[in-house]
Amino acid sequence: MKSGVFLAFALMAAAGLSATQANAAAPKTAADKAPATRDWTHVVKATPAGGFVMGNPDAKVKLVEYGSMTCPHCRAFDEKGVPNLIAKYVKTGRVSYEFRNYVRDALDLTASLIARCNGPRTFFTVTRALYKEQPKWEPKVFGAPDDQLKTINALPMNRKFVEIARLAGFQSWAAASGLPVAKSTQCLSSEAAAKQLAKMTGDANDQFPDFKGTPSFLINGAMVDLGSVTEDEVWPALQAKIDDALGK
Repeated sequence: MKSGVFLAFALMAAAGLSATQANAAAPKTAADKAPATRDWTHVVKATPAGGFVMGNPDAKVKLVEYGSMTCPHCRAFDEKGVPNLIAKYVKTGRVSYEFRNYVRDALDLTASLIARCNGPRTFFTVTRALYKEQPKWEPKVFGAPDDQLKTINALPMNRKFVEIARLAGFQSWAAASGLPVAKSTQCLSSEAAAKQLAKMTGDANDQFPDFKGTPSFLINGAMVDLGSVTEDEVWPALQAKIDDALGK
């Protein structure tokens, strides 16, 4: 118990007030002030590190995922772990969840630009939808003829990702979900946005020498060691780490 709260209880006790009355008069923390029924999944903001964070900014546990849009293991975690993470921990305000894109290739970067195009409002929704569709759009690009890929790769940066997106079908897919082609073209053509993604990836490598690939996780700023786990074991192992950090 913080010293200020302890002092308040002591003063109330000296004044002859009950514990219930003392509790009512004690200084409130940010968590105390928050409505018990608040759904923290509606709070999403950009972060200084370049990611997007969902949840209570004062959560006891701050979880960060480094994920790649072309990573099948990340897709598996999104399918098997993220729904439980959001429903049981983020929604209640106990854990905040930040996603930082770790780009491994040009297609990865292109998908990330699409996911980030409308900012915090739709980031997690679009990211999860892209993961769900990953088995459909990934082969369209990786299975394209070599000469076509070489031609696209030789294009300037502000055109390259637009062509990759067209090949993958991202723009028509996004348009059907409410992101106009003109807007997605603008996002895909942004050199500043592409450089931000490259910097976020470089920062991960520089800041965490023990970075082993995606998905990787931080809890309160420290890299989480899950040991040797299979795709099905990632969420149970991570959940145990989260519970430990929460003091359960």
